[in-house]
Amino acid sequence: MARAFSRRGRGKSIRYAAKLDAMERAVVAGLMEQVHDLVAPDDGAEGTSGDGYDFDSIVSGLGGLGMGVSVSAEDQTPDSRPVPADARSFGTRDPALERLLPAGNRTDDQVSAEFRRLTEHGLRQRKARHLESAIAALRAPGSGVELDERTAVDFVVALTDVRLVLGERLGLREDADVDRLEEELEDADPDDPRAHAMAVYDFLTWLQETLATAMLPGASTSQPDA
Repeated sequence: MARAFSRRGRGKSIRYAAKLDAMERAVVAGLMEQVHDLVAPDDGAEGTSGDGYDFDSIVSGLGGLGMGVSVSAEDQTPDSRPVPADARSFGTRDPALERLLPAGNRTDDQVSAEFRRLTEHGLRQRKARHLESAIAALRAPGSGVELDERTAVDFVVALTDVRLVLGERLGLREDADVDRLEEELEDADPDDPRAHAMAVYDFLTWLQETLATAMLPGASTSQPDA
């Protein structure tokens, strides 16, 4: 069973540690790898593999990494809902990328395109590096996750991006959407893939909150497990 992040050590030797079993680490790392594939810049071609708006669905698909929860656009269940107007204005672009890489100006496409040209590649690089750092920490040998100060920042940012993408796949764009989906799931089929995806989303939220709390100035320091 997962154990929350806590602060250990003092000064330059501060570490943030959480106890996650192998399956929990694999779930989080798998989702981070999917988001990395979505956001990482493709220096060898126009655009990136994540730019295709193939599906417009709130349902997280089955298969892929992440213990049956996938945030990959290819794994989403297609439906007949129209593409939102704000998404159409950017062509065939995955809506999850709009969450990760927001437009500089939503009322002027020309200004927004120039903003993207100047800033998007660097932003993609930074997000990819945060995800790579967090994935390496999750893949490291051991019975949990231990982060230094710099890696802890990477981990928080990586979790934010995974939650944004998973939230987009589930249709969670504001607080009211969480309540709506939870009400829908109360009467849903137990095998509804959204139920598992929502459980993973809640787990990621909890994990991020415990790390962010441990990183606050004045947070208590725990002793390592015996």
